[in-house]
Amino acid sequence: MAEVASEPKDTCATTTTTTSRNSDPHENRPVRVYADGIYDLFHFGHARSLEQAKLSFPNTYLLVGVCNDDTTHKFKGKTVMTESERYESLRHCKWVDEVIPDAPWVINQEFLDKHNIDYVAHDSLPYADASGAGKDVYEFVKRVGRFKETKRTEGISTSDIIMRIVKDYNQYVLRNLDRGYSRKELGEKRLRVNMSLKKLQEKVKEHQEKVGEKIQTVAMHRNEWVENADRWVAGFLEMFEEGCHKMGTAIRDRIQERLRGQQSAGLLENGEAVNDDDDEEYYDDEDEYNDDEEYYDDEEYYEEVYGKDSNNENEGNDRGRSEKEEDEK
Repeated sequence: MAEVASEPKDTCATTTTTTSRNSDPHENRPVRVYADGIYDLFHFGHARSLEQAKLSFPNTYLLVGVCNDDTTHKFKGKTVMTESERYESLRHCKWVDEVIPDAPWVINQEFLDKHNIDYVAHDSLPYADASGAGKDVYEFVKRVGRFKETKRTEGISTSDIIMRIVKDYNQYVLRNLDRGYSRKELGEKRLRVNMSLKKLQEKVKEHQEKVGEKIQTVAMHRNEWVENADRWVAGFLEMFEEGCHKMGTAIRDRIQERLRGQQSAGLLENGEAVNDDDDEEYYDDEDEYNDDEEYYDDEEYYEEVYGKDSNNENEGNDRGRSEKEEDEK
C-alpha cells in the first residue's frame, strides 16, 4: 500500500456549512469528490493524488474524470496511451469508485449538478486553460468554494517518464529489436540513424573510459614520476658538470702541449741555424780544394811557391844539420 499522504487542506469558504451538512444525521450519504486529468502512463504520482482525494473525508465517493483523445490532443498534446487504455488504468486503481469518460476540459456548474459533485480535488497550482475560457481551469470551483487541495508528488510525472524514454531511445530500440520487433515497426530510416549514433556513443564512451584510466594512472604515479624526474635531472646535471670539467681539462692539456711543441720547434730552428753557420765555415775550407787539381808534395809546393830560394834554404838547413852532427861527434 502506498504511503498515506497528509489530509488536504480545505480552501473552500463554506467549509463550516458543508461540514455541518455532512454531519447532519438526516444526511447519511458519502461526500462526492471529483478529480480529473489525462492520466497518461498512469504512475504512482497519479495514485497518490487520488488517495488524498479519497481520504479527504471519512466517507468519500471518488469520481475520476478522464478527457478523451480529441480533447487532450487539442488542448495538451499527443498521448502515449489511447483514451480506452487510460480509462482502464483508472478502473484498476483501488482509490477510484467511478470513472467518467469524455470529461470536460473546464468544469462548470452544469457538470457539477449532473454528477451531484460536492468537491473538486486537485493541486492548488493554476492549471492554464488552453481553451481560452479563463486563466485557470479550476477558477470556477475555487470561486464557489468547492475546491479541495491535494499535494503533488515530486520527482515523478508523465513528462518525466517520456523524457527518460527519449533520452535512452536507442537503447530501447535495440532492446525491442532483440525481442523480435521489426525495423519497419520501429521506423527503419530513423533506426539507421540512431544505430549509427549508438555506435558513435559507444566509441566515445570507450575513449572516455580509456582517458579516465590514463588520468587515474597519472594521478597514482604522479609523485613517483616527480621524484624520478628530479633524480634524472640531478643526474644529468652532475654528468653534464663532470663532462664539462673533463672537456675543459682536455682542452687545457692540448693547448699546453701545442705551446710546448711550438717552443721546442723554435729551439730546434735556432740550433740548426748555428750548425749551419759552422758547416758553412767548414765547407768553405773544403770548397778551396778541387778534386780535379793535381796533388803536390811539400817540396814541389815550396818550389812552386817560393822558387829556388826554398831549395837553397833546404840546402842550408841540411848543411847546418851536418855541421852540428860533426861537432857532437
